Amino acid sequence: MDPCPFVRLVVGSLSLKFSGGGAGNPPPSNCYCKIKLKNFTTQIADVAYCADSDVNQVNDQVQACFNFKKSEFDKVVEKSNGLKIEVYSGRKGNPICGVGSGKLLGVVSVGFDSKVVDGGSSNNWGGVVVQNGWVAVGDRSSKKSVQLHLNVRVEPDPRFVFEFDGEPECSPQVFQVNGNVRQAVFTCKFSFRNSGDRNLRSGSSISEVNATGNWLRSVRSDNEKPVKERKGWSITIHDLSGSPVAMASMVTPFVPSHGTDDVRRSNPGAWLILRPGHNTWKPWARLEAWRESTGADNLGYRFELLPDAAVGGLDPITLSNSTISSKHGGKFTIDISNGASPMTTPNGSFDSGSGSGSGSDFWSATWAHLMYQGFVMSSKVAGGGRCSKPEVEIGFQHVTCTEDAAAFVALAAAVDLSVDACQPFSRKLRKELRHDGE
Repeated sequence: MDPCPFVRLVVGSLSLKFSGGGAGNPPPSNCYCKIKLKNFTTQIADVAYCADSDVNQVNDQVQACFNFKKSEFDKVVEKSNGLKIEVYSGRKGNPICGVGSGKLLGVVSVGFDSKVVDGGSSNNWGGVVVQNGWVAVGDRSSKKSVQLHLNVRVEPDPRFVFEFDGEPECSPQVFQVNGNVRQAVFTCKFSFRNSGDRNLRSGSSISEVNATGNWLRSVRSDNEKPVKERKGWSITIHDLSGSPVAMASMVTPFVPSHGTDDVRRSNPGAWLILRPGHNTWKPWARLEAWRESTGADNLGYRFELLPDAAVGGLDPITLSNSTISSKHGGKFTIDISNGASPMTTPNGSFDSGSGSGSGSDFWSATWAHLMYQGFVMSSKVAGGGRCSKPEVEIGFQHVTCTEDAAAFVALAAAVDLSVDACQPFSRKLRKELRHDGE
């Protein structure tokens, strides 16, 4: 089945130029932008200062992205809902409460017209540059002028869409969806591994991972069993022939931190996402999850991509590290295009927008950056105890075979199940998630 048409509105190459201030009135040392589009969350990005002599050295970093189904973007254009970029001097405030020390310098508006969507009905559409270059900010009659450089473009971003036909713990079918067409492509099998089951680590590649220590770094020994724990959950994805094509397996139990009723960040539970290879399971990625202790009812998570165990000297790369509301639900997303959210390693960071880095961190991050760029995947997560049937979107360029799609489907199931695994231990889970006798 063909991928579904999606569109990305990309804002990048932001830079500021000041003139007319004089030696006694230098430009501000810190500036940032609030990038706004109606009915979307405001995105905030730092903006670099560009000297007159460096106007041709504007970076090509991406500062913000907005994602749409193609039909949704067409409606944005029809309603003339343009993009607004507010430019501030000073330090950024809290993006949630909006408190900060910034002073508004001016607003730049970017409109859309019919040429943006002309020819955009096909996934082969090459995209449109809406605006590129320097524009005036604020009062043009002022002696001290401010200019903003920006690049705004609309790009096709076709995606495969999958829907679970039930909650992951109920072993549902998974359908590929395109418009009104739904086609079964996978089946899920949820199960419990008992404490004596060593199948996960029986293959040679898994043994190598265990020997290195850091990928399974939180697995506890049998002598450290806590009084309460949620452990051994596993979900296997099969193709329609019945062959297993991906698995998510809970390798670190979810246990309450000392003196609390919650799984905390200091002691998270963890899953391995595995793919088949040479008659055994090979680790592809790791997902850690916990319950945030900030007072908000949020699930915290960190998703790491694991290098091949046969290749030494490479660290896992964190592709996503954020929170989801356990009460209201949300979306788990992997998007390697927004320069404001760099990929990170345990020992450093990698700027996915500019491709810059340093030392071993740069080389460690490069292998992941070459494999995963732009939008990678997202999965909707229900909250508040509602029936959760994950909806998964996967970037077209990241699916070359059935196993690719299945790995992301398994990851989506693990994220969804983590919401339950991180519930306070005073709450009783539904029967499908409880071992016999619990």
